[in-house]
Amino acid sequence: MPRRKTFQESMGLVRLLPAAPPPPSESPDNTITRYMSTSGAWLPGWDLHTEMRSLSDGRPGFPSHSAAFGGHVYAQSVVAVCQTLEAAITQNSLGLHTIHGYFTAVGRPDRPFVYEVAVLTRGRSFLTARVEARQPLAPSRHAVAGTHMVPDDAVFDPAHDLQGDLGFVCYTAIVSFVLPRPHSFGADRQEDPVQQRFASILAQRAPAAWDPSPPVDIEVLIATLDVRDVVGTFPMVDMKKVDLVAWNEGRPLHERRELILYRLLAPLPSQTANDQNNHVLVHAYAADRNGLLMAANHLEFPLNDKTATMSNTFAVHTNVADAQMTYRPDSETDTALEKGWWIQEVCFPRAAAGRAIIINKIWSPTGVHVATEYQDGLCTAMEKSPFDFKL
Repeated sequence: MPRRKTFQESMGLVRLLPAAPPPPSESPDNTITRYMSTSGAWLPGWDLHTEMRSLSDGRPGFPSHSAAFGGHVYAQSVVAVCQTLEAAITQNSLGLHTIHGYFTAVGRPDRPFVYEVAVLTRGRSFLTARVEARQPLAPSRHAVAGTHMVPDDAVFDPAHDLQGDLGFVCYTAIVSFVLPRPHSFGADRQEDPVQQRFASILAQRAPAAWDPSPPVDIEVLIATLDVRDVVGTFPMVDMKKVDLVAWNEGRPLHERRELILYRLLAPLPSQTANDQNNHVLVHAYAADRNGLLMAANHLEFPLNDKTATMSNTFAVHTNVADAQMTYRPDSETDTALEKGWWIQEVCFPRAAAGRAIIINKIWSPTGVHVATEYQDGLCTAMEKSPFDFKL
């Protein structure tokens, strides 16, 4: 089973030879910069593949999952943008501002992603770029037969893993960067921090004592498999799910909340401007986990038929210095929420037309609303659950 990878291990890229230049109107540099990922993306549900395989025997309607975690391409595409613009980012201390991403096809964890970056606009205080991702049509030579995975230590190589044509664009995004600025007239306003509004619930347990965030947060599946204590192999961060079942009981969908605590698995440098932007990408990566699945739980679906992100916007509201994550040993943070635990406050304002909206506010350990994720995606239910037996 794969181990828990750090940001550095998950987001590795190798630069490729330049492609043919685009028309002048598309990029002021008149170039496309290309990169390839060097390791496979995380596969949701892989932590439970033995249990799910056993459970699905004799149930042809049981869904199998082969799509790579969307947060991988979402974050790694911006790593490619940051590497392309490293000189400008460093010179002007530019910080990530927004990521407007669109998922247009399924990504696979058994082959690399190829990213193509075009600079759209340049300025000293504001800069934008476009990035597109595609994958080879065939799996990598490292692909394990009978699975959708590659070995944990597999390293993709352009000479061997980019043979043949690439598929259609599976993801595209516009990314922006801004200069750090002081508060205008000292204005720094926000609602009461989540730590204050949910103080009585958060105080019920030490942060590390909450159940792990599920590898696949489908309530009927978790209850059937009885796997609430599975830590899993989700990369970059340790994640805990606060029990809000009683708090949510009887509330309409738009008033319900989920609280997810998370902290770094390993130290992450923050010396350079690009290092600091990597911290933002850890937040963006973690924010994409389980959102639509949690929406389906609150909609009381018997089992999900399809949950898939269509668009995802991540907006940083502060200077990136406020988004820096401090790594501390577990012994220091297990019982101290303010010593390294960030909080996702997730809500579900609307579900209709086979889709659901997720709003995910990112709160720092000191109670600063640093960023917000706004996600819209498919969220549909199976007409009948394949679990036709009593638990």
